[in-house]
Amino acid sequence: MSRRLCLITGASAGIGAAFARVYAAQGWDLMLTARRTDRLQTLASELRAAFSVQIWVFTADLADPNAVDALAADIAAAGLTVDALVNNAGYGLPGLYAQTDWRDQRIFLQVLLIAVCDLTHKLLPGMIERGYGRVINVASLAGLVPGMPSHTLYGPTKSFLIKFSQGLHLETLDSGVHVTALCPGFTYSEFHDVNGTRAQMGGVGPIMWLDAETVAKAGYAAVEANRAVCVTGWPNRIIAALVKLLPDAWVMAQMRRVARRMRGI
Repeated sequence: MSRRLCLITGASAGIGAAFARVYAAQGWDLMLTARRTDRLQTLASELRAAFSVQIWVFTADLADPNAVDALAADIAAAGLTVDALVNNAGYGLPGLYAQTDWRDQRIFLQVLLIAVCDLTHKLLPGMIERGYGRVINVASLAGLVPGMPSHTLYGPTKSFLIKFSQGLHLETLDSGVHVTALCPGFTYSEFHDVNGTRAQMGGVGPIMWLDAETVAKAGYAAVEANRAVCVTGWPNRIIAALVKLLPDAWVMAQMRRVARRMRGI
């Protein structure tokens, strides 16, 4: 291997696939993982042809508690060294918390929280030892604002990823390892189609949306600059700044209004 290698989870579509294109364009080899092998293979073929990079595809469902161990074993068996990790896999789980099935919520936490911590814990020591590494945890603007009804655990998991990234950022200063929490807002992707909330997005103005490539490029630039947190898009940066200044009760009232308008709650 003559080039750096980046592992991207949830790489079959959306921000994950955009990260794959950004890293390939920068000359990185790639390891792509997600549940949909056909999507991964199609993307891999596209990027090999466009950028002449090496790409390994590993199918993994991070809802399985054993998936990270299996992925680590695949990495070791292939003799690969991971220089960058993009923890991108995720989804939304709509519904009021008391009305959802706990098994669904547990799986949600496994994918968005436990698997991220586990995979990072496995790969970070090697990065520190080699004196080079990049970790991007794809969080969300939702992790910087008060919680909303429905998708009840989404904001808390993203808030966790932000704090987790900040802690790792401080732990790895001057080690050659950079850690960034990427916080996009509304992004053109399959996210709302998969969780069945696309129709509810009609009230969100176009100024609030970014395409996945713009988000991924911002994340790449932020981690290279070793910024602990990157909020994409100026409207989102304004929102993130305002919620720190405005009274919590007022902001939560606005979140309730938004939930009523967008989610009918």
